Amino acid sequence: MSFHPSPRKPRLELPRGACDTHFHVFGPQALFPFAAERRFTPGDAPKDKLYALHAHLGIERGVVVQSAVHGYDNTAAADLMKGRKEYLGIALVRLTEEMKALRTLHSQGFRGARFQYMRHLGPPVPIEDVLRFAARLAEIGWHLQIHLEADLLEGMSASLRRSPVPVVIDHMARIDASRGLHQKPFVHLREILEDRNIWVKVSGVERASRAGPPYADAVPFARKLVEDFGERVLWGTDWPHPNHHGPIPDDGELVDVLAQIAPTEAQRRRLLVDNPARLYGFS
Repeated sequence: MSFHPSPRKPRLELPRGACDTHFHVFGPQALFPFAAERRFTPGDAPKDKLYALHAHLGIERGVVVQSAVHGYDNTAAADLMKGRKEYLGIALVRLTEEMKALRTLHSQGFRGARFQYMRHLGPPVPIEDVLRFAARLAEIGWHLQIHLEADLLEGMSASLRRSPVPVVIDHMARIDASRGLHQKPFVHLREILEDRNIWVKVSGVERASRAGPPYADAVPFARKLVEDFGERVLWGTDWPHPNHHGPIPDDGELVDVLAQIAPTEAQRRRLLVDNPARLYGFS
């Protein structure tokens, strides 16, 4: 099991309509087999566990992110959204995907396409090919979600600025908190965020941290992004925390860390309610 079996009840009360914009669903394998070409094999993390977690944390909306474990078969994520208007999704798609298939995914609740630039997940598709493909996404109001290693951001910045659709950068560009606020990847992240077409998820403090819970070394990065780019920041738990090294994150603790990341009620409302509603189109 990669997720915490009994996360604590958060002390922080979240605003009505709070949204977890980044989590995954794995299996159950008996219903939704993993892709043969996957690079890792997690335990099952089915939708009922996710629903229960959100109820426990006080989260009312969610955006499920298709995992490479299931490859291009988005069925498990679609099943999580089925019949639940408070859940939307991000798909994995091939660059050869036809508009008919994209429109089908849209009807199931998907609102964006994710592309990986993480070395442990295998060779990526060229970013210029992704940008050409993004013209199709513009037709249905989707955005791009980019998961990349911190040292790749500088070289990709010029390309991402030319995207015909909004771009969401995952997990604060996977910075290493031990390298400080003035490290080049974080400087580059802040520079690219001057472009109002670029968004960032201030999720992943548990991945950025080198000190471990309660992730005090990573909080200043997320807080700085919320302070400077408050209209284009998003947050998510990253449940069930695949490929996480170190203590299993307590999702209740991650919610409480939001009091430091976004110290005011106005900041938390933008981060958790207003921004997700604007980007994903929650009613």
